[in-house]
Amino acid sequence: MTVGFSETFGRAPDGTWSAPGRVNLIGEFTDYNEGYVLPTSLPLATRASVARRGDDLVRVASAQHPLVPGDALPAARVGELRPGSVEGWAAYALGVVWSLRAAGHALGGADIFVDSEVPVGAGLSSSAALECSVGLALRELFGLELTLEQLAVAAQRAENDFVGVPCGVMDQMASLLCVPGHALLLDTRSLEHRQLPFALADAALVLMVLDTRVRHALADSAYADRRRACERAAALLGVAALRDIAPGDLASAVERLEDPVLGRRVRHVVTEGARVLEVAALLEAGCLEEIGPVLSAGHRSLRDDYEVSCAELDTATDAALAAGALGARMIGGGFGGSAIALVRRDAAAFVGLAVDEAFAASGFDPPRVFAAAPAGPARPPS
Repeated sequence: MTVGFSETFGRAPDGTWSAPGRVNLIGEFTDYNEGYVLPTSLPLATRASVARRGDDLVRVASAQHPLVPGDALPAARVGELRPGSVEGWAAYALGVVWSLRAAGHALGGADIFVDSEVPVGAGLSSSAALECSVGLALRELFGLELTLEQLAVAAQRAENDFVGVPCGVMDQMASLLCVPGHALLLDTRSLEHRQLPFALADAALVLMVLDTRVRHALADSAYADRRRACERAAALLGVAALRDIAPGDLASAVERLEDPVLGRRVRHVVTEGARVLEVAALLEAGCLEEIGPVLSAGHRSLRDDYEVSCAELDTATDAALAAGALGARMIGGGFGGSAIALVRRDAAAFVGLAVDEAFAASGFDPPRVFAAAPAGPARPPS
């Protein structure tokens, strides 16, 4: 039997809200450096079915995390939620409740059932999709006066402060604001944003997601380490964030740091910021094929300067390029997860086969390969 909200809670939900995962076209690790990013949403979403309660208890359940017989649902009183008080997937949902309440919004109890198509650990922002779908539901059910931008910041705070993951705001903004057929150019410092045309079908192109299906243990600790390195470098260089280092000043900035590791980290962030603006200009000019080499340059920078790639990601990108992809790079936090490849539509099947064969030859488990058509934004209740 399929278990859903009604089977779990014994009543119907007040509605179901959805929010998509995302692919970051270019701009990796620039968001927590207050720089530019250029994500687009995925045709894969997380749905939160929610109903208000008459008390202050919040209960959560997930189709992807069925209860073992005898176990209780993850639950907490609204006023008793504290950072670190909840572990596992439920922290992302309950963290949104905590974040909204910490921002001064009045919330009562609710029953929440989550069902997601976004693969976890694939670098496709499954956590933000969960947070944003829950946030949309709470905003409507409790009549909270929040813009989508404000809701994105609240969802980010849930992940930063309640769950303890030091992510930037890109994922939440992408999940809530991306629109079909476009990429979102976002300034993560000001939150100013605009939609850029990304009509892949019109250009006979496909953006392929190459999900390696692996996640190495180093990922979480390295992500935090890279952020600390960027903050340290910014402090040593006397700037608020690394986005304030102009490309023309990069060489002197790296020389001033004297630490070669910090220098490589800074070089990635500064050059990646320039790549975002380069790709944005190409999209505005309708030159979609020409973004391919910029994507590949981004992967080399992530591999060599930021040092967050891994054998599986390098195999995926190398195989895609050898099979005719116009460009390819890893996305997400690194050390596993996914890469993307920009491919002419008539070559997509060949590129996918080449990646499969490269993984088999390397002794890796088969990857998951699928097209990432720029999808719609988070959706109101159904």
